[in-house]
Amino acid sequence: MLLRIIIITIYIIISCSSPAISIDEFIVIISDKDTGRIISSEVTKLGETIILTWRNSLFNLEVTETYTIGDTFFEQTGVIFHDPYGKPEPVIKAEEIDDFYHTGGPFKVANMSRAFKKIVFRIGEVGNPVIKLKGKNINLTSQVGFGGVVIVEIKGSSHFK
Repeated sequence: MLLRIIIITIYIIISCSSPAISIDEFIVIISDKDTGRIISSEVTKLGETIILTWRNSLFNLEVTETYTIGDTFFEQTGVIFHDPYGKPEPVIKAEEIDDFYHTGGPFKVANMSRAFKKIVFRIGEVGNPVIKLKGKNINLTSQVGFGGVVIVEIKGSSHFK
């Protein structure tokens, strides 16, 4: 009986003193801005990828945005406004992206690096945004509905100590 108590005590001490996630891991939290409800929470490692796909309602083009997990931030590494006919998209410079978002037409930006502390996405009538994270497809429209707002944040291991 005494041995059992000692083993259980050691287990509790080890369990409570070990961090839930390691120093090189981060938690990506997707939540509903209006209610605070957590839609998804995934442990990720530095360098893992998040993909956001949606339809641009103004130009009726499918869009793919690629983000990489950084040290407490998301690094946007690529954007593609897909050609509706399957042709290769013209490659533009990263510094031109803001203009192309507003002027329309297919394009592709690779090797870009824009850091975001969090991503805020308002759900439109047409967009049908989906986040691909850790092998899961999270349909944002089905989670918060038209007009809802989704926040994607990253928390480092120091946040949970």
